[in-house]
Amino acid sequence: MTSVKFFADGFRISGHSSQSCDDLDGKLVCAAVSSAAFCAANTIIEIIGDECEAQVDDALMEIRVKGASEKSKAVLEGLKLHLKELSEQYGNNINFTEV
Repeated sequence: MTSVKFFADGFRISGHSSQSCDDLDGKLVCAAVSSAAFCAANTIIEIIGDECEAQVDDALMEIRVKGASEKSKAVLEGLKLHLKELSEQYGNNINFTEV
């Protein structure tokens, strides 16, 4: 199962590797979560240019934005909405929390 945790300054996603997802829905959800998270992180870092602390390993991605600009906050809100919607549709595959 994929766990998604949102903080005021970023997010932590764990369990989203294809090896940890058992069924087809799980694999599709894992891919959707990973793609959205990498898109958000790359946008914040490479396009907006905000500084981040990042930890990325197999089945783990944590991004914390240092002094997030309004643009980065908007990207994080968009990601949060997207992943929250996925968790409502695929609750058996995603555990979503806000801290």
